[in-house]
Amino acid sequence: MSERKNPFFEPYNTPHDTVPFDRIRLEDYEEAFMEGIRRDNEQIEKTINNPEKPTFDNTIINTEEDEGYYDLLSRVSTVFFNMLSAETNDEMDALAQKMQPILTQHSNDVRLNPRLFERIRQVHLHHRKLTPEEKQLLDNCYEGFVRSGALLDEAGKERLRQLTEEASMLSLQFSQNLLKENKAFQLHITDEAQLDGLPDTAREAAALAAKEQEKQGWVFTLDMPSYSPFMTYSTQRELRKQMYMARNTECTHDNSENNLDICKRLINLRREIAQLLGYKTYADYVLKRRMASKSRNVYRLLDDLIEAYKPTALQEKAELLKIANKDIEKVYPWDAGFYSHKLQMKKFNLDQEMLRPYFELSKVIDGVFGLANRLYGITFKENKDIPVYHPDVKAYEVFDKDGSYLAVFYADFHPRKGKQGGAWMTEYQGQYIDRKGENVRPHVSVVMNLTKPTEDKPALLTLGEVETFLHEFGHSLHGMFANTRFESLSGTNVWWDFVELPSQFMENYAVEKEFLRTFAFHYQTGEPLPDELIQRIVKSRNFMAATACLRQVSFGLLDMAYYTKKDEFTDDIITFEKQAWKKAIIGEQLKDTCMTVQFSHIMAGGYAAGYYSYKWAEVLDADAFSVFKRRGIFDQKTAQSFRDNILSKGGTEHPMELYKRFRGGEPTIDALLKRNGIKRKTT
Repeated sequence: MSERKNPFFEPYNTPHDTVPFDRIRLEDYEEAFMEGIRRDNEQIEKTINNPEKPTFDNTIINTEEDEGYYDLLSRVSTVFFNMLSAETNDEMDALAQKMQPILTQHSNDVRLNPRLFERIRQVHLHHRKLTPEEKQLLDNCYEGFVRSGALLDEAGKERLRQLTEEASMLSLQFSQNLLKENKAFQLHITDEAQLDGLPDTAREAAALAAKEQEKQGWVFTLDMPSYSPFMTYSTQRELRKQMYMARNTECTHDNSENNLDICKRLINLRREIAQLLGYKTYADYVLKRRMASKSRNVYRLLDDLIEAYKPTALQEKAELLKIANKDIEKVYPWDAGFYSHKLQMKKFNLDQEMLRPYFELSKVIDGVFGLANRLYGITFKENKDIPVYHPDVKAYEVFDKDGSYLAVFYADFHPRKGKQGGAWMTEYQGQYIDRKGENVRPHVSVVMNLTKPTEDKPALLTLGEVETFLHEFGHSLHGMFANTRFESLSGTNVWWDFVELPSQFMENYAVEKEFLRTFAFHYQTGEPLPDELIQRIVKSRNFMAATACLRQVSFGLLDMAYYTKKDEFTDDIITFEKQAWKKAIIGEQLKDTCMTVQFSHIMAGGYAAGYYSYKWAEVLDADAFSVFKRRGIFDQKTAQSFRDNILSKGGTEHPMELYKRFRGGEPTIDALLKRNGIKRKTT
């Protein structure tokens, strides 16, 4: 019997060289990490000891390409950290704690290697006859080393090592704490009377959750498919309060999962890193590589949105209070969803439960894939020979309009114990052109937490979940259509206030009649979604839109408040938070709740000093979709232009240049205001 080999060390021998999840064991990761670091170091030594004059080919490309050798560390890291978000356990978490400082130290060893940087600097100073994409890669490489401390003196480099290693560990700890806190809470109900108001879908899902745990009754969790219906429909105000407070006080309790001090330390670490590198604040450091470029431009956008949306948001609040005050004297946050539903029913006779029967998951998948086919001509075919990491995951081959292979697409739909909340797109392999000239195609994945099937019903989604699917699918198209030479410039490797354009653009289709007509059929009768319901969806599109906008703006203000600090942050996190976003808040703030300690985007997800990106990109997506509205929402010529000028280009050029090439000019806020039914005050 032959000795088993680590699957990371040899060709995968799977369809399209996809990850062999079925062959990977826990012990394989550490072995592959350490061997990957060894190979990395060996390749760097070859590069810096090369006696030839530094050139783009022998220096820059050597840091980008791998020929199947330099790739191992990236290969194992991609799989491991994707699994840490989508399918983790205590053993994986422990290994992450062990490996994180080793990996951060190695990254610092590379970026702070003076001989390697000197070769890069020489190429940057003396390069000739590079293509625009090669020039972009060179600039990114040089700037990346500088932004990682290459120009610091030895004392500065040593301090930077300490700061980055501590920050990477704390970011990991933040995420692990949040997942543990989220999964630790359950509302276990045994008295059926306490289910009053809940629709059958919520009851059945809770009964299945209880059965899976061998409990009597019904179990509700803080995962959105369980939490959201409970907060919307339950007539049990005290139970709504219990659920709300559990979710909004996560990681504030006096236990090992408390994130308050971690957040405070992360804010200070990032400030000190930025100042060590010559910037006044961490926001200044981040925004140098963003479309917004300066803090004042971010604040200008956020302030403009507050000015435009707050009057309408106050009107929305007044309407909500009017209907709620018929039952209760004072409206608390755990009442908002319940009475918003009542108001929506009164104004539009519409709620998500009416629509669920028409949004059966398999039909939604057909609709989303069909949309991509109508726009771009691509097709999807499930391939059950492609290994997956959980039975919930589906793997598809994607083919271009000429029938050629385009990408592998994974879809992971439902919540489970070892999976972070929320939704995201990721990659297992990026697109690039290898040294043989072959176009290596990407393997992309969308990970979501959508409503699960029950014993009696298939997975029936809300309209909001359909929008989530479209959002992440938009990111995946950005990855799948990538067509660049270098992997670090392909797909979603763009500035972060541009990356949300393709995703938010796709959300527009969720309320378009022509799109809904293609897939929204009743899961039992096969009847199409009635015209009357579609009309109500369209009419209610902007229901509470201003309130939702201010909520996003408040998160942007909070993010900027932390990362524009010039001095040490010593404030109480909870108190600071409530003051930081105050001008975008139109309701009462509860003293014990805290968003910061569960705000993964800005603490552990790479959006620090960048959360405004969602609103920045929303201006772009509304402006871009206005072109489709004018020419036809399935117009293939416009879609091809969007693909050619934006989706396929990755980070090969400045994003505004890419956008202007598609649009013919820079965007304005007007299309967003029009879409949301907001009338700007005139003077």
